[in-house]
Amino acid sequence: MNIAVVGTGYVGLVTGTCLAETGNKVTCIDIDLEKVEKLNQGIIPIYEPGLDALFYRNIAHKRLSFTSNLEEGIKDASIIFLALPTPPGEDGSADLSYVLKAAADIGKLLADYTIIVDKSTVPVGTADKVQEIIARHTDVEFDVVSNPEFLREGVAVDDFMRPDRIVIGSASEKARNIMAELYAPYVRQGNPVIFMDVRSAELTKYAANSFLATKISFMNEIAHLCERLDANVDMVRLGMGSDPRIGKRFLFPGVGFGGSCFPKDVKALARSAVECDYQFKILEAVMEVNAFQRSHFVRAIRRFYNGQLHGKRIAVWGLSFKPETDDIREAPSIYVIAELLREGVTVVVYDPEAMQNIRSVFGDKLIYGADQYEAILGADALAILTEWPVFRAPDFEAMAASLKEKIIFDGRNLYDPERMEAQGYYYWSIGRRLADGRS
Repeated sequence: MNIAVVGTGYVGLVTGTCLAETGNKVTCIDIDLEKVEKLNQGIIPIYEPGLDALFYRNIAHKRLSFTSNLEEGIKDASIIFLALPTPPGEDGSADLSYVLKAAADIGKLLADYTIIVDKSTVPVGTADKVQEIIARHTDVEFDVVSNPEFLREGVAVDDFMRPDRIVIGSASEKARNIMAELYAPYVRQGNPVIFMDVRSAELTKYAANSFLATKISFMNEIAHLCERLDANVDMVRLGMGSDPRIGKRFLFPGVGFGGSCFPKDVKALARSAVECDYQFKILEAVMEVNAFQRSHFVRAIRRFYNGQLHGKRIAVWGLSFKPETDDIREAPSIYVIAELLREGVTVVVYDPEAMQNIRSVFGDKLIYGADQYEAILGADALAILTEWPVFRAPDFEAMAASLKEKIIFDGRNLYDPERMEAQGYYYWSIGRRLADGRS
C-alpha cells in the first residue's frame, strides 16, 4: 500500500519505518524543514533500539522517504496516519490544534477515497471533529479511523512489529477491511485485531495508560507504608505479582513515572471527566502521589544532610524518564536536579543517551560526566534516577574510591540493601530497610 504519515516525532517515525518494513511505500511528512533534511540525510533524531537498522534498510530500498510538502506526501496515499503532538494545555486537556490543522489541509487535497487514521493519543470525540473538518473541504469519499498506538519507548520497534493487540475504531466496513489487510503481517501469530466503535478506541488508550500509571502510584504508596512498618516492598511486590489477576509488571516503586504518555494521558483523561461533569478521584490521587514521589526523594537527601545542602557535590546517574531512551519529557531527573541546584548543590550528571537533551534544559548549570565513574569522582553522594542496565552491576570498589563518602540515594532500588550495608554504604532506597554500614 501507499501510506503517508503526518508527523515525524517518536510515534510517526517508528510507525512509518515499521510500516515500510513489511513492503509498504511510506512517505513521512513534517513541517520542520531541518528535521526533514536530516532524515533524508540518514540522521535519526531519536534514540530507539533497533530503529536504525529498519530505517536505513527501507530508505535503501526506496520504501521510506521524507518530505515537508503535504500535497506531495499524500498524493498517492490510500491511508494517511496522523501522528502529531497533542500537548497538554494549562488545564490538562489535550491541545488538538496540530491534528485539526492537518485535517483541514488534507481535506483540501483529497482526490480519491482515503482512510485518515488518528494515531496520536486524542480525547474522545476527536475523530468526529476530524471528520467534520475534512468534510467541509471535500466531496471525496473518506473515512476517519481511530488506531491508538501502544508503543513503549525502548522496545517500540518490537511492539509495532509484534503487537500484543491492535485496536481499530471505525464505523466503516470498507475501512475495517483495509486496516485489517494492512496489519495482517504483524499479527500472524494470532494476536488480536480488536475492532470497535471510534469513541471506545479513543478512550481505550487513555484508559490503558492511566491504569498502568495507577499501578505505579499504588506501589509507591505501598512503599511508604513499608518504610513506616519495617516491611520490604520487594517482598510485597513479589507476593502481589504472583497473583495472575494482578500481574508482575508495573509494580516497581520508584521516584515516579514520567515520559510523554503517562503524565499527559492521566491529566487528559481526568480533564475529560471534568468536561462531562464527573470527578475521576482515582486519577487525581495518581497525579498527587506521583508529584509526592519526586519531592520525597529530595527530602531524603535534605534530611540526611540536616538541610545543609549548600556546597555539596552530588552525582546523578540517569536522566531519561526510563532506560533505553533519550526522552527526558516529564522525567523525574528534571525536578530533582532543579531542586538540588536551588539548594546550592553542584550537580554532576551522566546518562548513556540523554546527556544532550538534559543539556538543552540546564545548559552550563550542570557538570557533564564522560562516563558514570567520572561523574562520581569527588562527589559527596550519588543519586540514581533511571534504571539503565549499565548501572545495575557497577564496580563498587571503584565507586568507593571515587566518592568522598559511600552515600547512595537510589530512586530505582537497583541494589540489595544488605550487600550495600556489608560494604559500608549509607544506602537509601524506596520502601526498603535503610542500609547504614558506615562505621
